[in-house]
Order: sequence, then C-alpha cells, then structure tokens
Amino acid sequence: MKTLVVEDDFISRLVLQKMLMPFGICNVAVNGKEAVEAYILSQAEGEPYDLICLDIMMPEMDGREALKIIRQKEIELNILPQNETKIIMTTALDTPKEVIDAYYQGGCSSYLVKPINKEKIINAVKELQLI
Repeated sequence: MKTLVVEDDFISRLVLQKMLMPFGICNVAVNGKEAVEAYILSQAEGEPYDLICLDIMMPEMDGREALKIIRQKEIELNILPQNETKIIMTTALDTPKEVIDAYYQGGCSSYLVKPINKEKIINAVKELQLI
C-alpha cells in the first residue's frame, strides 16, 4: 500500500506515518498544495497512492480544496470511481457540516476525528479494503 499523510502538525504527521508504515511506503506532505503536487507526481510516475490521509484544516491550501482538486484530476485522467485513490479526511472538527462537506460534496472515502489512534486508522483502512 502506498500512502500519503497530509498533516500540518508535526506530531500528528509523525504518529500517522508510524502507524501506516508497516503496510508499505508512507510519504508525507505538510499542506494541501504539497498533497496535490505529490498526487500529480505519483500519477505521472505510474505509481499512484492507494491511500491519502488528509487533514481538513491546514495553511496554504486546506484539505477540502485539495480533495476537490485530486478528485477533479482523477476525472481528467479517466480514473473510474472504483479505482480512485481512497482518501480519509482527518480533523479535530466533528460537526455535521464538516462530515457532509467531506463525504457528500468532497468525495472522501472515510472520515476520522482526532485524536487518531492505531485502532481507528487500522479499522478505517480495513473498511476501505486496503489491508
């Protein structure tokens, strides 16, 4: 499994990376802009990400905007919905508006509320049938 962890907080980024590293390659980005760049590069190299863990609230470009751009790129690349990169949105926010925005308007695959522990992330990845 090839994973991209996108998180502006160093500790959160490190913790997620350590939890996901046993399952394969785990790259990191610190904001949505870097996430989009990493996604485009992975597609160009023919080695797309299987999973992106994407924080909602980040500087420069937030997770919602990055999610929209990634999903648009998948459409442009003619990637069928069943083959799209699985994206787990992560956030400290647990309001219905955030969940609705992420799932129904943004097209994320799953949604986790912080703090994220090993059990939460592993269960989410299993539900997405990546492990």
